[in-house]
Amino acid sequence: MTTYAVIDFETTGLSPAHGARPTEVGICLVEGGRIVDHYQSLMNPGVAIPYEIQGLTGITDTMVRAAPPVSTVMAETARFVGDRPLLAHNAAFDRKFWEVELKTIEQKPRMDMACSLLLSRRLFPMLPNHRLATLVRTLRLPMEGTFHRAMADAECTAHLLIRIQNELQGRFKLAAVDHALLMAIQKASKHDLNNCVGKYCGIV
Repeated sequence: MTTYAVIDFETTGLSPAHGARPTEVGICLVEGGRIVDHYQSLMNPGVAIPYEIQGLTGITDTMVRAAPPVSTVMAETARFVGDRPLLAHNAAFDRKFWEVELKTIEQKPRMDMACSLLLSRRLFPMLPNHRLATLVRTLRLPMEGTFHRAMADAECTAHLLIRIQNELQGRFKLAAVDHALLMAIQKASKHDLNNCVGKYCGIV
């Protein structure tokens, strides 16, 4: 049975290429249709958090001042994730920080990161948009905490992953949904879902 690590970063900006650093990470382990473990930590980015980001996330310079440095938290995060496949909502954002910060502690990503934003576009194309808040509301997913905090967003994304897995299993009569299938689906055209799943199941 595959155990997924669902990850979310809060950061000082949009891209590490422009000097942005993580301020918080939240991870949920998902196995067998439920959340089985959590990891969360603030981290000291070593740079000031812009006021607009503080307003969005609620994470202030004062809050991170006493937090462990990014390198310490990333080492703990890498150990917690291990060899498990990763998933994030809008993974293009989280993947950049994951890869750059692992590189700073001389580690490499062990698995590709799937994207629940792309997957939800393929499976639920009728929705007005595929923001996490919209998906939580329209799919009636459990929600605790506040959006734009790492653990709350990771938990919502974990419940979204479970919903995606259940949808695929029910719609296509699959016994299980593995990481390779999710990666294939998110790369397929939104009009080619049935063909993509059929081809994949024919191969395996």
